[in-house]
Amino acid sequence: MSVKVSLRPIVISGPSGTGKSTLLKRLFAEYPDSFGFSVSHTTRKPRPGEVDGIAYHFVERSTFDKLVEQNAFLEHAEFSGNCYGTSIKSVQDVAEKGKTCILDIDMQGVKSVKNTDLNARFLFLAPPSLEILRSRLVGRGTESEDSVAKRMSQAEKEMEFAKTGAHDEIIVNDDLDQTYADLKKFIFDPSA
Repeated sequence: MSVKVSLRPIVISGPSGTGKSTLLKRLFAEYPDSFGFSVSHTTRKPRPGEVDGIAYHFVERSTFDKLVEQNAFLEHAEFSGNCYGTSIKSVQDVAEKGKTCILDIDMQGVKSVKNTDLNARFLFLAPPSLEILRSRLVGRGTESEDSVAKRMSQAEKEMEFAKTGAHDEIIVNDDLDQTYADLKKFIFDPSA
């Protein structure tokens, strides 16, 4: 189903474990011809089931560093010893297909994108509480205790950043169906 949406990119940010991936998978399944995902680069190793070029472009640190030197990234950051970046080309590729580009990036990325002429809209997805977020991260079964601790520390910083008004809207994911409805309203009704 294709629907008319603005081609302004949409930046979705929020702590790891808030449901960004789940919501975006649902959106892309419902509207496969309307949106394109900006596939980020990372030096992180793939998790089970992640496919190179779909989940991320998995690259070595040396390759990532070369892309940074070439100013190939719209934004990039290092987190938990791994680098992540959104290439300018990945955003252009989506727009060239006539689709609205969705970017799933962190707080540092939001700050970087705000300093560009991308004219994006910004949505922050928040957990109902830090305790529930911790439970979600542990429940994944893919994170070490050290990784969970680092992600929780970062989540606190991102929650504080969200309070600065950097985003056009903040949605708390305490009910997946309601959160999805709120996400669609943000995307399809920019004046709301």
